Amino acid sequence: MNIESLTIEAADPAAARDFHAAAFGPDLPLRFRTSDTPTEGFRGFHISLTMAQPADVDAIAATAIAAGAEVVKPVTKSFWGYGGVLRAPDGTIWKVVSASKKDKGPASRAIEGIVLLIGAEDVLASKAHYVERGFRVAKSFGRKYVEFEPAGGRVTLGLLGRKALAKDAGVPMAGSGSHRIVLNGGGSAVTDPDGFAWEPASVTA
Repeated sequence: MNIESLTIEAADPAAARDFHAAAFGPDLPLRFRTSDTPTEGFRGFHISLTMAQPADVDAIAATAIAAGAEVVKPVTKSFWGYGGVLRAPDGTIWKVVSASKKDKGPASRAIEGIVLLIGAEDVLASKAHYVERGFRVAKSFGRKYVEFEPAGGRVTLGLLGRKALAKDAGVPMAGSGSHRIVLNGGGSAVTDPDGFAWEPASVTA
């Protein structure tokens, strides 16, 4: 099992598509479709773009901000590396990060990895759901954090407690309504324990 792409639901999918292409480049595994389903506050996830070095983070963050992203957490150095958090105009939260604190060469916009982190109400229950669906665990730290193997998919799936994920994103944890994201992969439609919907990758957005 893997995530082949992500569908972002927005009131104006064309504007969302244009923003993401301008901010991060046209090659991310993203789809877009119309949705006016109510959503309020934290949507229970964020997407991380992992880069090789701080200069790459700065380059991506700069184009995203120029395209209209809101700065939630300014890009800065921390004990774990270098990065910041941005919110797209459609409300999707993006984290742009590098484990490295020092540049090793000229800035590049090359994205090394894409990680979808879901804020789980019960990490172990959500982990069991995904293991049953065929995901293989790459890392697991009890009830705190789980990361699954991408298994050839372009997006890595991770689970973190909802409160911890909201803190990591720099937003209040309260939220309700639609997640405004759909995970594309597998052969059947299903909804996980935290309300995130899956659709077969063949479904056209």
